[in-house]
Amino acid sequence: MWQCPKCSREFKRQNQSHSCDEHPKTIDSYIAAQPGNVQHLLQEVRDAIRTVLPDAEERISWSMPTYWKKHNIIHFAAFKNHMGIYPGDKAIEHFADELKDYRTSKGAVQFSYGMPVPFGLIQEIAKWCYETGNRH
Repeated sequence: MWQCPKCSREFKRQNQSHSCDEHPKTIDSYIAAQPGNVQHLLQEVRDAIRTVLPDAEERISWSMPTYWKKHNIIHFAAFKNHMGIYPGDKAIEHFADELKDYRTSKGAVQFSYGMPVPFGLIQEIAKWCYETGNRH
């Protein structure tokens, strides 16, 4: 075991790459820790997902806001130039036509801050992940 000299976290590998920052404990604290110009967008994404997943538990997983019901359903997160959702690779494949105008990678979709966010599509993806039991 290796212990980070800055934050005292323990890792299996020597000099494990990580962030020493305090990790948010709730989605409210996650959103509040983001830049002011991004907070409203993240709250809108949260509200959109909560509308279609009212029974899902909100939690932080992998340091991201997460919706969970017996397994992770979908995550979202803010970055410097974009906001991302993480529904898993099967969802990316299933919604490939609808996502063709966005940057995607295995299991992730990026929405640039300067462009309109397709909240309806995010809702469709979240609902599909829940209904199909898509795990990632």
